[in-house]
Amino acid sequence: MDYKKIWQALFSNSSGAPLWATVWLVAAGVYNLVWGGLVILFPHALFDWTGMQRLNYPEIWQCVGMIVGVYGIGYLVAATNPRVHWPIVLVGLLGKVCGPVGFAKALYEGLFPPLFGVTILSNDLLWWVPFSMILLDAFRYHLRVARGPQA
Repeated sequence: MDYKKIWQALFSNSSGAPLWATVWLVAAGVYNLVWGGLVILFPHALFDWTGMQRLNYPEIWQCVGMIVGVYGIGYLVAATNPRVHWPIVLVGLLGKVCGPVGFAKALYEGLFPPLFGVTILSNDLLWWVPFSMILLDAFRYHLRVARGPQA
């Protein structure tokens, strides 16, 4: 297996986007695929770990795992050209902002134990800065393209 070719395929893009953007999106893609897969395979694990009551219908939580996994595929696609696939990053960032807001509401209402919030750190907060920076890079890139070549 030629790992150098695999590395180049994963971490190169034709837009000239910064390498760090591609690396973060590949990491997000892999993370989401793993996290989503674990939720699908072990739907009760997080609830057992946090001391919450198990769901009556774990299939609903498994659907959440499927959605997370699909986002992982989206992030891997976005990694190929972050400046073109910025809408995927935007939708991901919106979800990563709304998730903690929903958690805070549930925590305030006493529906979730604080320990459940540990998932917010790696599922959401970790990605705010890199996703915002990727979107800023894409915005600046498209602004330069719209202005055309400087005379």
